[in-house]
Amino acid sequence: MGTITVAASLTHWICENAKSARAYLKRVNDITPLCQPIQAMSLVELPREVHKKGDHHGNFDARALLQPALAGHDVGLVSEAGMPAIADPGSSVVRAAHELGIQVVPLVGPVSLLLALAASGLNGQNFAFVGYLPQDPQERIGRIRELESLALKTGQTQLFIETPYRNLAMLQALLQTLQHNTRLVISSGLTLDNACITSATIKQWKYKSAMLDNAIPAVFAIGR
Repeated sequence: MGTITVAASLTHWICENAKSARAYLKRVNDITPLCQPIQAMSLVELPREVHKKGDHHGNFDARALLQPALAGHDVGLVSEAGMPAIADPGSSVVRAAHELGIQVVPLVGPVSLLLALAASGLNGQNFAFVGYLPQDPQERIGRIRELESLALKTGQTQLFIETPYRNLAMLQALLQTLQHNTRLVISSGLTLDNACITSATIKQWKYKSAMLDNAIPAVFAIGR
C-alpha cells in the first residue's frame, strides 16, 4: 500500500511506454486518488534502443531525463512489468541519479524472479539470474549445458527468462539437453489468477501431459 500511496503523489514519471504507464496510474487512482489528473502529468519514455539492447552497459546517458528531479520534483521510474532495472530497463536512470546526487528510493513491488525462486524449492541461498539464453539452437544447447554443469557442481540455482511465443521451444531444448535428475522449474503468470508453477525432474517432465502456455512470459530455473 505504501508504494501505491507514493505513486499517487508523483507528477513526473520515466517509463518504457507512456500508454502503459497511464493505464497503471488509472489503476492506482482506483485505490488512492492521484494528486493531479494524468493528462497534467509529465511522462517521459526511455528511448526505444534502451528497450531492445538494455541500458546496463552504460551506453545511454539518462541524466537529461532527471532534470525535474534537480528542480525539486520527485520522479517515478516504472517498467512494463515487474521491477525497473531488474530484468527490465531502468539501470541507466538509477545510475544517473547517483551521479547527480539524487536520492534513490526503491519501492516494494512484485518481482517475478524472486517470486519464482521462492516457489521453486531450489537453492535460494545461492542463485544467479542469467537473463536470456541464445536464440541460435546450437548456442542455446551449449549455454544450457554450461548452466546445468554450474548448478550441479555448486548447487547454485540458475534463473533465466524467455519471451512469449518462445517458451515451448525453450522447454523442448531443456528436455532434450538436461540430465534426467536435473530439476526444472517453470513459473508463469505470477500474482495473476492464472499463475502456474511446475517443479519436477527432467525425467518427470517428460511424462507430464500439461504443456507450458506459449503466450505468457515465463521464468525458468534449473538446479538440484
